[in-house]
Amino acid sequence: MKLRLLLVVLLIANAGYFLWARGDLAGFGLVPAALSEREPQRVARQIHPEWLQIRKEARTGAPTP
Repeated sequence: MKLRLLLVVLLIANAGYFLWARGDLAGFGLVPAALSEREPQRVARQIHPEWLQIRKEARTGAPTP
């Protein structure tokens, strides 16, 4: 009986988290922060994104003669 109750509580909590994470509970004022932060705001907050350089990974093996 206790195990069944625990299972039902966990299923309800999981469904609630799923709905919250998707933003379906926005009508109740429950919106995750990531949902309100989309790409334009995140890109605008970056500091000097043009300084980013992609480099090849250095080899960690023994040096070849």
